[in-house]
Amino acid sequence: MKDSEYFKFDGFTVVPAVIFVFVMWLVYWLEVKFHFRFTDNGIRPQQFSGLQGVFFSPFIHSGLNHLWSNSLPCFILITALSFFYRRVSLWVLVGGMLLTGVFTWFLGRPSYHIGASGVVYMLTAFLFFKGVFTGHYKLLSLSFLVAFFYGSLIWYVLPIKEGISWEGHLSGAIAGLFLAIVTRNKLPEKRKYVWESEQYKEEEDPFMRHFDENGNFIESIDEEE
Repeated sequence: MKDSEYFKFDGFTVVPAVIFVFVMWLVYWLEVKFHFRFTDNGIRPQQFSGLQGVFFSPFIHSGLNHLWSNSLPCFILITALSFFYRRVSLWVLVGGMLLTGVFTWFLGRPSYHIGASGVVYMLTAFLFFKGVFTGHYKLLSLSFLVAFFYGSLIWYVLPIKEGISWEGHLSGAIAGLFLAIVTRNKLPEKRKYVWESEQYKEEEDPFMRHFDENGNFIESIDEEE
């Protein structure tokens, strides 16, 4: 498979991101419009009833600022996931979301944990580490971009700011790293040049005639010779 066939942008590329962010905003609209309170549907660690938050918590936010701060990163990172890892993108997104929730349920403090920030950390960790592990130049470039734009997030896996679920952030980072290790994704074949072929013979390459026995380049050669 060539790079042009593997890295292909189409309508499906943005669909998962649009749906995910749309559901986040829909849940918030329902809270505001009908005065619902979905916080109790978040993750409540070490309580059986709190496991429901594994499925619901990424779509529940405490306010408009909280929702907006997660919307743009989710859209960008999910789109990047769909573009660069199309074959496993949905599995990583859904599986990573559930893993992040389960880890948060085990590690979190006894309070309600809500918001998609854990998913943001999961996606960031996955995209960074997977690119490093694969070594493909385009995926490695994505790793560097993720590190550049979201590298500062690493500090918030620690309890340095009151009122944020650092346990959710840490859980997302662990889930992303785990998925980067276990996920198998078929990569495009590495481009091979003529001289990398097993059938290549240096003495039959007309270009090599422009070099003398000392490796010096000869700009013009006698065609008859």
